[in-house]
Amino acid sequence: MSNPTSDTTVTKSKGNSYKRRIAGDVVAYIFLTIMAIIWLVPIVWVVLESFNKNTQPYQSTFFPTQYTFHNYVQLFTETDVMNFPRMFANTLVIAIFVCVISLFFVLSVSFCMSRLRFHGRKTFMNIALILGMFPSIMAVVAVYFILKAFGLTEGGFVIIALILVYSAGSGAGFYVMKGYMDTIPMSLDEAAYLDGCTKWQVFTKIIIPICKPMIVYQAIIGFLTPWLDFVMAKAIARTQDNFTVALGLWQMLQKEYINQWYARFAAGAVCVSIPIAILFIVMQRFYQESMSGAVKG
Repeated sequence: MSNPTSDTTVTKSKGNSYKRRIAGDVVAYIFLTIMAIIWLVPIVWVVLESFNKNTQPYQSTFFPTQYTFHNYVQLFTETDVMNFPRMFANTLVIAIFVCVISLFFVLSVSFCMSRLRFHGRKTFMNIALILGMFPSIMAVVAVYFILKAFGLTEGGFVIIALILVYSAGSGAGFYVMKGYMDTIPMSLDEAAYLDGCTKWQVFTKIIIPICKPMIVYQAIIGFLTPWLDFVMAKAIARTQDNFTVALGLWQMLQKEYINQWYARFAAGAVCVSIPIAILFIVMQRFYQESMSGAVKG
């Protein structure tokens, strides 16, 4: 026969465990809710401020009290002081080219480091690792004078210079992609070579399809780097004709423009976030790609 006292103790223990679990879940949800509110408030404020009828930076209320769509209209139509549409187009062109070029560089270097064996391979990886420890901002002055020596810091060449700067050294950031390629069995490569495939066919037909999740990651990084960068663009671009959106938004907050352009600054910030949101929405479905699906393909 079972002991009633023992059964009661077990029941109370289970009840206390259940209550502790519920209490822990409630505390976790409250904490996450508070963090979500803290994270969302600045975004909501920027969106609402972009529709603010009052263009002054200093106001008596945190959120606007009067709203208008005029800030967006002025942002894209009044181009005599600041040509935001041109800045937006400059940044979009630079980001697209850098995204494609850097993706090709990273994939190529990662394939060579992961799947091929040659003299100096480990030395190259060690050098790339050491150089990656130094922030890129340290080379801004040197990069500027190199570009100036080649005549790429004036006129339309500034766009080309920014594309070169953002994409030229991207191949050195191959470690994450290489780590992913290292998880792909070498037997796939060996089977393909036995079937008569070349290294290029192995790279394009086997490795790239399997690496789709990492390709998405690298494409996003390659796009965001020039889209959000300020320091390098500020050092190279000297006139508004060659400004990127980061420089344009910074210019709007200068003391001679802030009283008239503060609300338009918020509108510009919202417009800058739209391509990033579209990129994430389009790319997110590729995160579900698995290696088994790629092998079957």
